[in-house]
Amino acid sequence: MDLDDLVEHWTLLKDEQALVSGKRGATRLGFAVLLKFYTQYGRFPQGRFELPGEAVEFVARQVQVPAAELDVYEWSGRTVEYHRAQIRGHLGFRECSVANADKLTGWLAEHIACKERRPEQVRVELLARCRTECIEPPTPGRCDRIVGAALRGAEETLTARISARITAESIERIVALVTGADQEDDAEPGDAGTGEGEDGPPVLGKIKEAPGNVSL
Repeated sequence: MDLDDLVEHWTLLKDEQALVSGKRGATRLGFAVLLKFYTQYGRFPQGRFELPGEAVEFVARQVQVPAAELDVYEWSGRTVEYHRAQIRGHLGFRECSVANADKLTGWLAEHIACKERRPEQVRVELLARCRTECIEPPTPGRCDRIVGAALRGAEETLTARISARITAESIERIVALVTGADQEDDAEPGDAGTGEGEDGPPVLGKIKEAPGNVSL
């Protein structure tokens, strides 16, 4: 990381310094790097391995704690949970509740998944929306479930919209096409098909007669 990146993303501002001031040692440094990481990425690091060494050194000098102290900071337990709650409260973020997840799913289905069908791209939009709404991103598994639900919802909406536009005559012809294929399966060889009148066997019946599996 160059100096410009360190100064832009890892400098403790005045209000942030006030939050850090009441803490000591590893707790002070751990809280400070959590705060700056969350400010930049909108989530907490999964562990020490996600924190760049240069950034830790830069923050350590500001809080006047040796960078090595971060090695004894506990990444699980009541202390880190309290720190996370403090940081969320300071930045105005909140954890993703069931209601938040439902709202995100609906928004994705209506605005994103109706046009974008690639799950990885829908996931990018989900994370961006979380940042805009000041919602802490869900766990990776929960993100996958939200994306999957949004894609299914958008597909169901599109299917219902298309179905509502089909005329009664077309519906009758589609039903006859399928029914004719089923009837042909039960008919003896040489019998005339019933799905398309006198012109020949139903289209679906002809497809099913072809050798091999029916491909896309």
